[in-house]
Amino acid sequence: QVQLVESGGGLVQAGGTLRLSCAASGRTIGFNNMAWFRQGPGKEREFVAAVSRSGISTRYADSVKGRFTMSKDNRGNVVYLQMNSLKPEDTAVYYCAASGTYRAVPSLEEASYNYWGQGTQVTVSS
Repeated sequence: QVQLVESGGGLVQAGGTLRLSCAASGRTIGFNNMAWFRQGPGKEREFVAAVSRSGISTRYADSVKGRFTMSKDNRGNVVYLQMNSLKPEDTAVYYCAASGTYRAVPSLEEASYNYWGQGTQVTVSS
């Protein structure tokens, strides 16, 4: 059994910062890349950021480049999403995801991720 639990969401004013965390537990030995996705009101779920198992490779959606940073702890069981200069359009439920398949460069596609958290709400007021 694998569990991903997100935390750190909340309400923040535009221009503010939040740091999301995702803690993995259970049979995490098979984890490879991890990612954050988000789903805004009335929108499809979209890719936000991903990090490779080694932590060397990261990828970001164009909409968050330069504002968001994804990182992981040394054991690889916790990943973070540091979100700076938040905008109202960043309002969404943010989901943590993990892949059981090795890829040197993490995928941007939902279908590449086998495990998902329940999500944490981020609301940015104008």
